[in-house]
Amino acid sequence: MTRPTSGDVPAPDPHDNRRQVLYWRLLARLFDPEEQATLESASLAVVEDIGLPPALLDPDASVGSVVQRHPELAAELDGLMAPGPEEDGARDRAAEVRRAALASKVLLNVFASRPGNVTAEQLARWQSDAEWFERALGCRPGELRGGRGGQGSGTKPAGAGGGVSPTGTGGGGHTPDLSRLIPAIGPELGSIEAGLVKRMQLREVLADPALASRLTPSMSLIEQLLRDKNNLSGVALANAKALIRRYVDEVTEVLRTQVEKSTVGELDRSVPPKRVFRNLDIDRTIWKNLTNWSPEEERLYVDRLYYRHTSRKTTPQRLVVVVDQSGSMVDSMVNCTILASIFAGLPKVDVHLIAYDTQALDLTPWAHDPFETLLRTKLGGGTDGTVAMTLAQPKISEPRNTVVVWISDFYEWRHQELFDSMAAIHRSGAKFIPVGSVTSSGRGSVNPWFRERFKDLGTPVISGHIKKLVHELKTFLT
Repeated sequence: MTRPTSGDVPAPDPHDNRRQVLYWRLLARLFDPEEQATLESASLAVVEDIGLPPALLDPDASVGSVVQRHPELAAELDGLMAPGPEEDGARDRAAEVRRAALASKVLLNVFASRPGNVTAEQLARWQSDAEWFERALGCRPGELRGGRGGQGSGTKPAGAGGGVSPTGTGGGGHTPDLSRLIPAIGPELGSIEAGLVKRMQLREVLADPALASRLTPSMSLIEQLLRDKNNLSGVALANAKALIRRYVDEVTEVLRTQVEKSTVGELDRSVPPKRVFRNLDIDRTIWKNLTNWSPEEERLYVDRLYYRHTSRKTTPQRLVVVVDQSGSMVDSMVNCTILASIFAGLPKVDVHLIAYDTQALDLTPWAHDPFETLLRTKLGGGTDGTVAMTLAQPKISEPRNTVVVWISDFYEWRHQELFDSMAAIHRSGAKFIPVGSVTSSGRGSVNPWFRERFKDLGTPVISGHIKKLVHELKTFLT
């Protein structure tokens, strides 16, 4: 073998070196809060050389504030980290360096949180940065955190990067695989946000209307408010209720859209169509009257109008929702309370709502109003499903017309007794749907003892995104 000469060794690509500098700085910042002077100066040189603003390297600058000063970056950040189609040909290494600089900013602002107390402004800034991260992945703001996809969180205060409303809907033309993204990333974002909320002096913030107005409602914040609501009063309680109401309204709108996307029963042609203009079937009317066309006058004479059928076949159904309100099921409690209220608004659906920990509470009188329902819940405590079963069983008067949805992680201390009661409901002819988690992230643990027995019973546990439960309920109720 001949030893290669210096001319045989490819020269190092300067773009690769630049990209490595940026990623080494990213890793150093994520795992060590101390600034590495050499990496910082090298990264600054790279950023300036490729024509990006040095503010990208400022840890105190939110993504929104950078975009506010440099609006042209908004389009680049939108779908920045979304997987695109494979392209043939040479890689654009200069573009890769640019993407690395922008992605590093988004990732550091979201995942490199600082220790110590958190202010309302800092929480709002993180939420704004998290929205840019979701957009960079090709999602809508809020889609990975708490199920408010498409709603966003409104405007932000100036210190949080407000002033520029992100354009577009995320994705850069590519649709992300949410079935993988949400379970993989959603819980991590939720965990970071929950940690920030816990480090914030929430009661003091709520007592100050100016500070409270900076808060953006999220699942983590709502959980903390619901846990602490009995310790709030006056202005603080009023601000807490306003935040809960805002969150409920946002999630309700998203879930209602999911419910309405499904069909609501077959058309009932035994009922004559209502003769109003909005039901007029113009195409059929023209077709049926074509024999009355006058070529000389170029006019169509209509003998009869035809209308569309809009009445649908429905059967009165009873929906009994039983929700575990123990500490591990807060997300499910909030989502299912809202979902129950939506189904309560459907025609001929009789909804009953029961919440339990070691005691059971019949929330049926407030099932139509998720806000009032959540204010009556008591989150935390142990779990004893048998007390909820005592309230649920009398509601199953017509098993064939009843669906029972039981949402829990099923870590019960009287497990055999509870399972026997659930099996009896299933054998009675009622539709029994065990649900392990009704969250936006789709992640949740289920007692394997119950999971195996539900599988043997022929009613496997539904675990995952809330859309799965919506589909199951619509299938049965329509």
